Amino acid sequence: MNDSQSVAAVLESLSRSRTQTIEALSELSCIPGVSASGFDAGQVERSALAVRELLEGAGLEHAEVLRLPGVHPYVVADWLHAGDVPTVLVYAHHDVQPPGRVEQWQSPPFEPTLRDDGRLYGRGVVDDKAGLFVHLAAIRAWLETTEALPVNLKLLVEGEEEIGSPNLGDFLRLHSERLACDVIVLSDTANLAEGLPSLTTSLRGLVSIDVTVRALDHPVHSGMWGGPVMDAASALARILSRLVDDRGRATIPGLDDDLPGVSAAQRAALEALPFDVAEFRGDAGLLPDGALTGDSSASVYERLWLRPAVAVTAMEAVPLAESANQLIDAARARVSVRIAPGQDPERVRDCVVGLLKQQPPWGVSVETACEACAPGWQIGPASAAFEAARQALEAGYGVPAVEIGCGGTIPFVGPFAEVMRGAPAILLGLEDPICNAHGENESLSLNDFDRSCRSAVHLYRALGELILP
Repeated sequence: MNDSQSVAAVLESLSRSRTQTIEALSELSCIPGVSASGFDAGQVERSALAVRELLEGAGLEHAEVLRLPGVHPYVVADWLHAGDVPTVLVYAHHDVQPPGRVEQWQSPPFEPTLRDDGRLYGRGVVDDKAGLFVHLAAIRAWLETTEALPVNLKLLVEGEEEIGSPNLGDFLRLHSERLACDVIVLSDTANLAEGLPSLTTSLRGLVSIDVTVRALDHPVHSGMWGGPVMDAASALARILSRLVDDRGRATIPGLDDDLPGVSAAQRAALEALPFDVAEFRGDAGLLPDGALTGDSSASVYERLWLRPAVAVTAMEAVPLAESANQLIDAARARVSVRIAPGQDPERVRDCVVGLLKQQPPWGVSVETACEACAPGWQIGPASAAFEAARQALEAGYGVPAVEIGCGGTIPFVGPFAEVMRGAPAILLGLEDPICNAHGENESLSLNDFDRSCRSAVHLYRALGELILP
């Protein structure tokens, strides 16, 4: 059997196993493995044990749950019999976000449901259980058809990505020999649109600051004291208003001082990507009169991927149901700044804190605490592995792949870049604009799941043909 015949046979096996694969994906997604504090850590443990069984069932060897003290479990496995060809490390994660507002779900979050729109709904189905199952399906199909893989393969499935991967760096350093590889495939990113395969080449960083404003040592009656005495919530609102102008552009002094320039070639590449403003507005859920914000001289993709952005992601004072005619003594907010790839997060942090503490209105006290301070990431010169991934995506999806940025911050990329220097990283995934990852009614396009599984079959073959240095 020649190479093309082998791939065709593997794809046939993949197709025959589709129903079984989706059932297994749904079964794993029933486990509420929420890694956030306040949720049952035993469910994350249960999820890890289930993943280990799945890795073994796919034909991988040495499947094992590994732990660091006080840390949600990791799962690793490998298949290392391909000989003198590249070793590929595939990363995914098995933990999930909290379900959010359960009443907003159209079906129970941990009861995956296939709807008439061809999408599977449930917490974790796309972020990131599907990212794992794409590779399990391809591995099983290769091994069932040819009894071998075209590459040496290692899998690492993390259990705390949704809380920022705080221990991943330590884990990678501890197990660096076991996880050593020639190519890294990180399976947890997005496609620009359903049916359009996308390679992520940049990520924004994140600086998150909690600010607490205190105006009084206790709440007081608004009728007896209001006027000569100001409340903390009003002071906080005045401070937060400094962050952006009336067009939504950041007004933090010094924020752009180290902003990398965007070349004409980069702008041309962004302009060449498909973009429909009405579709974008609809996917975002903008109200009819809602305006797009930021610097209108830059494209939406440039604003999303290559410019900083400021948002207030949380505010606390007194819940409406508990409110009274009182002047509030203290109020808090979380200020989130997505920074461009190449910006210094610690410098940006200092800029944000400086603005928040500058000239407190009415003499209130202002305290800040840095909740997150992570740099962005940008791919280096295109590698042979990157080109192999591009070809594999086109073969699996039937259309050419595009290069995109990501406006978010993916916490696991940094530790891989730090610990495994030299191994090129390929960022692939299945999220799309309407998947609502992290929100209610998270969903997976099963059409794209099929395409991505086919791409993984082609990817292993293409990576196996790379010449090692």
